[in-house]
Amino acid sequence: MNEPTVTKMKQMKFYGMHHAFKTAIESGKTDHYTLDEFISMLIDAEWDERHNRRIERSIKNARFHYKSNIENINFDESRNLDRNLVLRLAGCEFVEKNENILITGSTGVGKSYLGTALGYQACIEGFKVSYFNTNKLFAKLKMAKADGSYLRELAKIQRQEVIILDDFGLQALDSQNRITLLELIEDRHNNGSVIVTSQIPVQGWYDIIGEKTIADAILDRLIHQSHRLELKGESMRKKRGINRAEN
Repeated sequence: MNEPTVTKMKQMKFYGMHHAFKTAIESGKTDHYTLDEFISMLIDAEWDERHNRRIERSIKNARFHYKSNIENINFDESRNLDRNLVLRLAGCEFVEKNENILITGSTGVGKSYLGTALGYQACIEGFKVSYFNTNKLFAKLKMAKADGSYLRELAKIQRQEVIILDDFGLQALDSQNRITLLELIEDRHNNGSVIVTSQIPVQGWYDIIGEKTIADAILDRLIHQSHRLELKGESMRKKRGINRAEN
């Protein structure tokens, strides 16, 4: 009797409802529910399934370099990482307010991990996120200028509610990348959030960008209404290597 209903659920792509209904029938638990409870259970199952698929799709589209999460962040005192601030940022109110996050510190202290963890959290909260290695992004946009797809690529980035610029400042910007960065940041001013990770302290970004007028324009928009996290301590990668050697 129930087979046509189960088949229709699957054909209509009600996958959560299909699984819950089929499981309830096979386990003989349909009699454990009132009609209202059974309908509510099916709706909840479908909602959860669609919600989880949206999160998975958002994470896939973000193209993160690797997986990280807030729960695994090391808040050791030596890292100069304010747990309360990070947990507040994980609530993603900064995205709703179009605020930026600037994460600095020496090599290996966990800047990219923290930035990515906040990006994952934004995906979970339903925001559109894109992760970029900064140098690779600039190289891609240079090629886009050459083949005429630059404005289309900028429009794609502009549609994201959060962009992550990882490893900013590894090399000084040339004139073309300087203008590209200005356009990226200008598009997002009061219209999206940027998470930047860098080995260079924020005050050193003027020299990285070059050309004082453009640097002022970029940093005024980037630093205004931003949260700044300066990580300290020894390299987490080095520490993990030592721990593995000891074990």
